[in-house]
Amino acid sequence: MSPVSPVTPFTVDIEESKLHRLHQKLGLTDFPPELDQAGSTYGAPLSDVTRLAKYWKDGFDWRTQEAKLNELPQFTTNITVDGFGELNVHFVHQKSDVANAIPLLFIHGWPGSFIEVTKLLPLLQGSKDEPAFHVVAPSLPNFGFSSRVSKKGFGICQYAEACNKVMLVLGYDQYVAQGGDWGSVILRALGHYHSDHVRALHTNMVLAGFPKPLNAPLRFIYSLTKHALSGFLPTYTTSESESLARAMDWRFGSGRGYFAQMATKPQTIGYSLADSPVGLLAWIYEKLIAWTDDYNWSDDEILTWVSIYYFSTAGPSAASFIYFESQAKDRDLDSTDKLQAYVDLPIGLAYFPKEIANMPRLWAEGMGKVIHVSESSKGGHFAALERPDVISDDLKAMFGKGGKAFAVVDGKSGY
Repeated sequence: MSPVSPVTPFTVDIEESKLHRLHQKLGLTDFPPELDQAGSTYGAPLSDVTRLAKYWKDGFDWRTQEAKLNELPQFTTNITVDGFGELNVHFVHQKSDVANAIPLLFIHGWPGSFIEVTKLLPLLQGSKDEPAFHVVAPSLPNFGFSSRVSKKGFGICQYAEACNKVMLVLGYDQYVAQGGDWGSVILRALGHYHSDHVRALHTNMVLAGFPKPLNAPLRFIYSLTKHALSGFLPTYTTSESESLARAMDWRFGSGRGYFAQMATKPQTIGYSLADSPVGLLAWIYEKLIAWTDDYNWSDDEILTWVSIYYFSTAGPSAASFIYFESQAKDRDLDSTDKLQAYVDLPIGLAYFPKEIANMPRLWAEGMGKVIHVSESSKGGHFAALERPDVISDDLKAMFGKGGKAFAVVDGKSGY
């Protein structure tokens, strides 16, 4: 890949014909019946989905939301991912006026997008007493307004490579990174395979593995004893116990359905997501509600998030394939064991009470050089949306003067 790939300003401008077709499809929706007093036990409630679908068709003003999106500084560039050829990657790039601002890569997941960075941007511009950041928030390939990947095998390492190459195109040879959901997993791959460029990590989804006996024998024995006794004694804190219970439900209980479907047969669910805007709406809406901590979603917010998927360059079904490729049996470099192994980088952790999967602090010590931990009493899975104050405060604490990762990027102190 040439380090001088052109960077082109980008404007969201959905064709009128696509809006017209969306409204036609919404008008032809056949809604399924619902059991009496079903609530959300069986999935997205019929009353919520019908209300949102009607508003999407008759009241929602995409052009107004499109104009708001276009207030963000957006660009595209072409990068080459080894074995997959050239991809066009869309990204938000808020460049600070501070010459020594710290380059920050923000990585989203599913069902998020680049829009998640919006509330963070004004909080990271810096001041006399706080570090400034150059913020880069890509649409991952297959998401938002980035290219579709048409070859099999595009896994976590490839997503990390794509993100790293975007930063290099922008001239950021060294940078720090923040992410949740799939972003938290991609951070791990960046740390393992691109540590000459990424200099520190911060995540709001603590996917740590159980301590291993050979790598950390004392932590292993202590954690094993603590876990074994947890059924009889309060060896975990209340927040740790609740987090573990949520993680078990997400991975093996009532929350496992979406993951199982997309990780095994993404093409099959893809027909529904691509053809039915209401199917896509319900698929995403369920998670927006279930994974947040009583966040006061407006209908406009929900439909903007869903519309970014509906109008995405790669199509509404493309984002599902990250689940399949991340679980493929022949993936060595980005196997769970490899990605959960210790990374010799400064790491910050943000714990939120309604995150779908957070592991105990003792387990997290094996993720790397943990230098900063925050625990909030409010917040869920979409931390940059729900609690941008916490994420920005964490970053300032880590990278500001007196922080344990101050000046971790050569020549970019943030001041």
